[in-house]
Formats: sequence, C-alpha cells, structure tokens
Amino acid sequence: MTAILLDGKAIGRQIREVTSKRVTALRARTGVTPALAVILVGQNPASRLYVNNKIKACAEVGIRSSLHEFPADVDSGAVVERIKQLNADREVHGILVQLPLPAHHDIHAVLRTIAVEKDVDGFHLYNVGGLVLGETVFPPCTPYGVMKLLDFAGIDVTGKNVTIVGASNIVGKPMALMMLAREATVAICHVRTRDLAQYTILADILIVAAGVPNLIIPQMVRSGAVVIDVGINRLPDRRLVGDIDFEGVRKKAAYITPVPGGVGPMTVTMLLENTVTAAERQTSGLHAPVDPEALAQAE
Repeated sequence: MTAILLDGKAIGRQIREVTSKRVTALRARTGVTPALAVILVGQNPASRLYVNNKIKACAEVGIRSSLHEFPADVDSGAVVERIKQLNADREVHGILVQLPLPAHHDIHAVLRTIAVEKDVDGFHLYNVGGLVLGETVFPPCTPYGVMKLLDFAGIDVTGKNVTIVGASNIVGKPMALMMLAREATVAICHVRTRDLAQYTILADILIVAAGVPNLIIPQMVRSGAVVIDVGINRLPDRRLVGDIDFEGVRKKAAYITPVPGGVGPMTVTMLLENTVTAAERQTSGLHAPVDPEALAQAE
C-alpha cells in the first residue's frame, strides 16, 4: 500500500479560485474590497516568512492587505491601541496578530482586543467558545483547513476514531471540537500522555500537531489510516519535515499529507476565506456566515 497524497497546494488553489470570485462579486455589488490588517511584532524570521506568504496570498485573490510592524521591545499597550484603531476602521475587515508574540506580551489580552467580527484567525474567546455549540463564525484557520482537506478527499469522519496528538489552543483543542461536531469519536493526546502508541494505533484518522520530528513511526499507525501531519520542523541540515516519519508511514496509510505542501497552504487559504466572509458580513449586516458557493454562483 502507498498512501494517496492530500495535496494542500492543489486543493487550496481550487478554494482560492472561489474566494477570488467572491472578492470580485463583493466589489461589483458594493464597491468594497476585502481588507486584512496584519500585525507583526519583532523580527522572528519564521514569522516574517509566514506574514509575507499571507500578504502575497491576499494579493493573488484580490484582498487588500496592510502590515503593521512593531519592534520586539514594544509595550503591549501600543499593540492593543493599534488593534483598537483597526477595530474602528470600517475599511479593515479582518485583523491578524502573527504569533508568537515576545514573552512580555499578554497574548490572551491582545487577542481579546480584536473585534469579534474581524477575528479572521478565529482565536477570540467568542469564536473559540462558539466551537462548543457549533456556531463559530470564523473557525481557526489550521483545523478548518484540515476539515477542508478531508472534505475535498471525500473522507467522512462520522463515527470514525480520531486521535489528535497535540492539545494546543490553536490546533489540537479546536480540531477536537470540529471533529466532535461531525460526530467522530475523539481522543486528544499531549506531552503527558502515557504510551502514545496505544491511542494512535486505534485511529482511523490521525492528526499530529506536536512539533516533534519523526514522533510518529509506522508501528504506531493503523493500516489504512488517514494521516494528517500539521507539524513543521526545520532540521539542522535545513530540511523542513513534519511530525511523522513520512516515508515509512506512507507505505501503511491510505491517505497522508506531505510537509511542506499539505496543511500549510490550507491554513493560509482558510485565512483568505475568513477575511472575505468578514467583509461580506460587515457590508451586508448579516449575523450568520454567508454561503460562499451560493454567492459565487449568484454572480
């Protein structure tokens, strides 16, 4: 058995085509161009790369973007004040704070400052809490991208055993809630989980977001499983790898995501989709998410 690749670049490209049509439709209907404001604190090279990729992706689909940069030693209050200004700016529809922030910042306080209707990263308490009820307006981009990957591949999660390795607020916890909403049976593993393999071997769908290279080896994976690698790690030789022994596991799994080129492009794609949704909501006065496919077809 050789696993089928879940190509995030190709699937993301299809979604971005629809997103671009939504931008064109909104501009024709209202004269409004969706706009994303990105806040970058410090000079973390990885953060700079991610921000540049997001700004480039915005341009590709017609979203306006603006970059608001601060030095690493900036007072947290200055960042909060800039967010408040962006909240009040009617020409800005989405706000993203690139994480991680320097240690002296209260991340939760900064994220809570973002207006709910502009929280396109999906990290505000309102959107995170909405996952419990299945009413989140802006799902967190990485787990949202994973769900889209599975949908495009025709993989139904209903009734499946799903194991998630990594319990972060950004990926693991919201991923579990999204799976529960689809009636999957979910196990969440973390750094204190004993005998990790006893959980991973039971998984029909295994999602790994631990930040540990080669954490998952073939013996830990069920034959025919769907394996989603969210991890991205740079080795001493500068290679980018995920959390899974890709070459070994691909011989045992039914589906697998590559690193790079799997979940990463989907995360950025979902940010674009959330930003356009935010613009549509703010210009129409809707209090529920619009249907992107219906909007594209209507035009």
